[in-house]
Amino acid sequence: MIMADKTSEAELIDRFYTAFQRGDYATMQTCYHPQATFHDPVFQSLDSRQVRAMWQLLLTSARDLRVTFSDVSAQDVTGSCLWHAHYTFSRTGRPVHNIVRSKFTFREGKIFTQVDRFDFWRWSRQALGHTGLFLGWSPLVKNKVRTTARQGLDRFMEKG
Repeated sequence: MIMADKTSEAELIDRFYTAFQRGDYATMQTCYHPQATFHDPVFQSLDSRQVRAMWQLLLTSARDLRVTFSDVSAQDVTGSCLWHAHYTFSRTGRPVHNIVRSKFTFREGKIFTQVDRFDFWRWSRQALGHTGLFLGWSPLVKNKVRTTARQGLDRFMEKG
């Protein structure tokens, strides 16, 4: 991990991704503001409760997840980080290397908004194989992945 700034917000990002590396979803959850929101190409719009559950679901179901992060930066109420995730996509058994740029806003010393960006087509080619290669850019595949992921999160949250 390379830290560009040593502000309390940068330290928060560092704590969040260090916990991510360890599979410590409970620490990750404490980094979020009670009114936090999350957005990425799969999970389009999550509230604070949903984003906390998402990390718990992802980390408790991950078998071989390896996370690295760098380029942590924070100024006043905004921040960013580059992170890489290496894992096996459970539905297909295919290896994935996802490269993600996270952008944050902060409120009261916590993550208030998190927007993660990654190349969905690149991810789908790895995770879905030929389907991702030929159709991973299409709304049909994107919407199917989003719907499946959201249904999985909803079921996980219902179990409590």
